[in-house]
Amino acid sequence: MARLTAVPGAEQPKSGGWHPAEWGSEFVGTFVLLYTVYLAVAALASPLSPLSGAISSWLRLVLIGLSVGLIAAAVAVSPLGRRSGAHLNPAITIGFWAHGQTHWHDLLGYVAAQFLGAALASVVFAASTGPLAVSIGYARTEPAVGGWAATMVELLLTCALVLTVFFMLSSRRTCRWTPAAVTLVLVVLIPLGAPLTGPSLNPARSVGPGIVTGTFTSIWPYLAGPVLGALLAAALFHVVAAGKKAVTAKLFHDPRYHSVHTSRWDGIKSS
Repeated sequence: MARLTAVPGAEQPKSGGWHPAEWGSEFVGTFVLLYTVYLAVAALASPLSPLSGAISSWLRLVLIGLSVGLIAAAVAVSPLGRRSGAHLNPAITIGFWAHGQTHWHDLLGYVAAQFLGAALASVVFAASTGPLAVSIGYARTEPAVGGWAATMVELLLTCALVLTVFFMLSSRRTCRWTPAAVTLVLVVLIPLGAPLTGPSLNPARSVGPGIVTGTFTSIWPYLAGPVLGALLAAALFHVVAAGKKAVTAKLFHDPRYHSVHTSRWDGIKSS
């Protein structure tokens, strides 16, 4: 009987079809990420929190960026993240789809799961914290600049985030450090964009609070900007990296977990 063995560096193609385990992992992972992030924002920025007046606004933004990065990293290295890849953001999934590593079936499944996870996180946050959620506007993102300017800000920030992911995942040596790199980038990007857009960098993160409040004014920059930023990142990476491909479409690749995305980490051969 033939025996299957791993072949380092061989390509495992992306696969279509239904992947409920991966989609469910994205749903739960996105819920955990955003619910915890909303709590962190409330603890650091709400006027009802003692921390709000105890630390400077700049430090609050840095700590919010650090919180988002560390929580996302924790999800990425958990069994949930090792299963799905811990995209947790439609822009990341769209970037991998544009890069040719994610099947359109999973593009739809992941994005739907991410939006549903974000909606549940917003509902649970509002129900569980009450006045605290109200005091920060249910963590809604509101631009301080015009719509087109806000779209450009979200585009550029998301492009920087997705490019970081692509470059970190383009080498087996740096793959394992992707969650740490994303954390460091968010510590920079969130304070940088805060005076202008919030920022979001994640369409699901902005839509969730809108579902709770029933208010979607000025939402389009938070949808268009990250999507266009992800597509731009895929195009730039193709040019700058001279056609080099990412090794994996998971933020923390564990060969013990099957990947539905194109993976160049290992392959299978008969022997």
